[in-house]
Amino acid sequence: MDGGDAQAPWVPQEITEGEWAGWRIWSSDPFELLSGPFYARRNEDGRMVCAFRAEKKHMNGGGFMHGGCLMTFADYALFCIADEALKDTGSVTASLNGEFIDGAVEGELIEATGEVVRAGGSLVFIRGMVSTAGRPLLNFSAIVKKVRWRPSISPTATGEA
Repeated sequence: MDGGDAQAPWVPQEITEGEWAGWRIWSSDPFELLSGPFYARRNEDGRMVCAFRAEKKHMNGGGFMHGGCLMTFADYALFCIADEALKDTGSVTASLNGEFIDGAVEGELIEATGEVVRAGGSLVFIRGMVSTAGRPLLNFSAIVKKVRWRPSISPTATGEA
C-alpha cells in the first residue's frame, strides 16, 4: 500500500453485501486485490482488524498457507493499523520482519491486529499478529517511512508504455 503515488490515492470502499458487509477494501492496489482480496474495519473498541478468507490460491504445495501470503497480508495490515499516523502523507514499507508460528488451511478466516508502537515525524513503528480462530500464525513488526506525494513515474504516466 505505497501511498506515495498521488495518482493512485489510498481510498477505502465500503462493502455492503455478502460475507464482508461492513468491511472496507482498498481497491487502488492491484497486487493486494490479486493476492487477497484483503479487508479492514474497526471493531467495537476502535482497534483495526484486517481479514481475508483462505483460498486455494493462498496455499503452498503442502496444502498450508504460503509464507509469502502471510507476509503480504501483514504488509497490508500494517498500513491499516497505522492509518491515523499516516493520514495525509504518502508511505512505504521500510522494514518488515515476521516470525512464522503455525500454518493455516483453506477456508479459515485469517485476521490481523496490531498497534503503533511509535509514530515520529518520518518513521512509524508497528507490531502485530496474524491469527485464525485465536491461533497465532505470524508475529510481525515493521517500520513505515512517510514520503512526500509525488507524480507517478510509471511507464503509462510518462508515455513510455
